[in-house]
Amino acid sequence: MAAIATAEACDTNAAALANGDLRVLESIFQIYGKRRTFSGPMFTLKLFEDNQLVLDLLKTTRGEGRVLVIDGGGSRRRAMVGGSLSQWARDMGWAGIVVNGCIRDVEEINGCDIGVRALGSMPVRSSKVGIGEKHVPVYIAGTLIRDGEWLYADSDGIIVSKYELSI
Repeated sequence: MAAIATAEACDTNAAALANGDLRVLESIFQIYGKRRTFSGPMFTLKLFEDNQLVLDLLKTTRGEGRVLVIDGGGSRRRAMVGGSLSQWARDMGWAGIVVNGCIRDVEEINGCDIGVRALGSMPVRSSKVGIGEKHVPVYIAGTLIRDGEWLYADSDGIIVSKYELSI
């Protein structure tokens, strides 16, 4: 899949921006990982300070070029993704991870060939109870995101589309 620049996608899809088929996330995310640009259909998780579902998913599910979107409720008290999880995601074929929350093991993640966006870093790990939801709509960075929609991320920002974009 060829990389699509978010700025160009916004410029060439004005009608989709106007009608809500293409949406832009607020610029609140930090960029991590070696892969600065990534895209794919989204797999959504809604969790709060508990990443057991993330662990289970990334150890057992092939990503097939998808982007894992984790709505961690914006918590900055616990890390939802660390170095091991980012490596499993890469090994299992995920294109990237977007976390509405924090990550840890920043140097390890930055050395990994995967794209990661998060609000920041936090050294405290999350709990492992397994409470959360899969495949649900989430509201992140001022934008409603639905499982299966497409996400495009680069150095300019993150956009989501109801359908795969082509330029």
